[in-house]
Amino acid sequence: MAATNSLFLYSVRSSRNWDEARTSMARARICEAMAHVVGERGYAAATVSDVVSAARISRRTFYEHFDDKEACFLEAYRIGCENVIAQIDDALRALESPDWRTRLRVSLEAWVSMLADEPQFARVLLIDVLGAGPRALAMRERVLADYVEHYRGLRERARAEEPDLPPVPDEFLRALVGGIAELVQQVLLERRSREIPERLRELTDTLVRFAEAVLASRD
Repeated sequence: MAATNSLFLYSVRSSRNWDEARTSMARARICEAMAHVVGERGYAAATVSDVVSAARISRRTFYEHFDDKEACFLEAYRIGCENVIAQIDDALRALESPDWRTRLRVSLEAWVSMLADEPQFARVLLIDVLGAGPRALAMRERVLADYVEHYRGLRERARAEEPDLPPVPDEFLRALVGGIAELVQQVLLERRSREIPERLRELTDTLVRFAEAVLASRD
């Protein structure tokens, strides 16, 4: 079974319908296994047999939920991304009247913490999706657009609090999202697996300073 604190179980809600709850849990378990297998072996090398073994299910069960490896990967990517964003939103809602800089730091701390806790999914999110085909790339573009929107909202808050700040072009916001991803990718590619969680958390301050430099730019 997937761990109760699994990223992939975050969106699974209690249901009075046992069949629906069982289906949601099973899909979350398979998606978690897919993320772990792809994170360790890469998308091209991962097989349905690997996922079946990692999830401790039968091939029949896998194909009851997904048509093929690609469909399972796309669902794992979608669920993982949605749950990451949901947890960031929850962290922000827990704040009491924060200024924009606090919101920025808390959102980045939450994001990095989740990636540190789920390093295999971090690789899926930032590396393996690039080689998973055109449908995966299209989904990645939608996710990047969501993060651009997140930083656009922060920028609007910043200008409301500091009216002298000039506008920041969307191209800069997209570059900010890409730059943050690049810094995390570097850790994932260069560090040994056991070092990744600690190194990612150490990176948080750098990411916050980088984002502040873009959002509070007066040039």
